[in-house]
Amino acid sequence: MDLLQPNYAWRNRYLLMRHGHSQANAQGKIISSPERGLTNYGLSEQGEQQLVELLAQWRWPEPTRVVHSDFLRTTQTAARVAAAFARDMQKEERVRERHFGELDGQADSHYPQVWAFDAKSAEHTQWQVEPVSRVATRMCAALEALEQRFEGETVLVVSHGDPLQILLTALASKPLTQHREQPALLPASITLVGG
Repeated sequence: MDLLQPNYAWRNRYLLMRHGHSQANAQGKIISSPERGLTNYGLSEQGEQQLVELLAQWRWPEPTRVVHSDFLRTTQTAARVAAAFARDMQKEERVRERHFGELDGQADSHYPQVWAFDAKSAEHTQWQVEPVSRVATRMCAALEALEQRFEGETVLVVSHGDPLQILLTALASKPLTQHREQPALLPASITLVGG
């Protein structure tokens, strides 16, 4: 099975969701390491409100499964949606935030510098950043595992901005260096893919 083929016959459909606005977003910080992100920097008040509004005006298929990155902001986002639909949650480390290496804990104004290197090479490790190619591999592997495990499900996958944009670029069979060329995924946004 290869998810990267445009004619792939999906067994499930996926609601790819970026977490709600987080405390890291509010503070303008890059929080990408498990040491910082698993237990700190959860949802901001704005993020909590985004989820209240999203659930009140839900326009997507009802999720039958909820899978999430184990960072606090994604866990809290997944928990709000899972509770609304009375679903269990499953942690999946492969959909974690992209690790930004030496820039972890620094100002998010560094993102464009990383993305400029991304546009030149999907393999770059400037500042010890996790390469785009590695993010794509683990994100696709997570979806492939879900495809093998389930059929006919609507799976909500709660992850992070860069990993989801990289995944969507891979699924569209576009060069990974172009992941910032598609519209940025806003906090609490959902993109539907699959059957």
